[in-house]
Amino acid sequence: MNKEWQDATRQGNIEKVRLLLEGGVDIDSKDEHGQTALMNAAHAGKAELVRLLIEKGAGLNHTAKYNLSALMLSIIGRYTEIAQLLIEAGADLNLRSSGSFPGKTALDLAEEAGQSQIVELLRQKGATG
Repeated sequence: MNKEWQDATRQGNIEKVRLLLEGGVDIDSKDEHGQTALMNAAHAGKAELVRLLIEKGAGLNHTAKYNLSALMLSIIGRYTEIAQLLIEAGADLNLRSSGSFPGKTALDLAEEAGQSQIVELLRQKGATG
C-alpha cells in the first residue's frame, strides 16, 4: 500500500481517496499488517469511507491477521452501520477466524458482543455459526 493511499484512507479523507482511485491506485492493496483500506475503515468506524470503497469495488472478503475480514472487524469494533453495509454488499458471512478468535464467524462474534440487530440480520442472510 503506498503511503499516500494509506494516509488518505486512515484519515478518512474522502476527496483524496476519490482522487487516488481515479488515478488508478489499487483499491485492495495491503498495508504492513496485511489489511486493505476497507478493512481499516471498517475497524475504525469510517462509514462514509466504507460506503465509497464498496461502491468502487473493494474486495469484501480479504483477511489478514487472525483471518479477520472487514465484516468481522466492524463487528469487533461495534460499528453496526458498517456491518450492515458489508452484509448488504455481499460480504462472506461464514468466513472463520483464527488465532485469538479460533473458528469464529461473524455471527459468533456478533452473538458474543450482544449485537442483536446484527445477529438478526446475519441470520436473515443465511449466516451460520
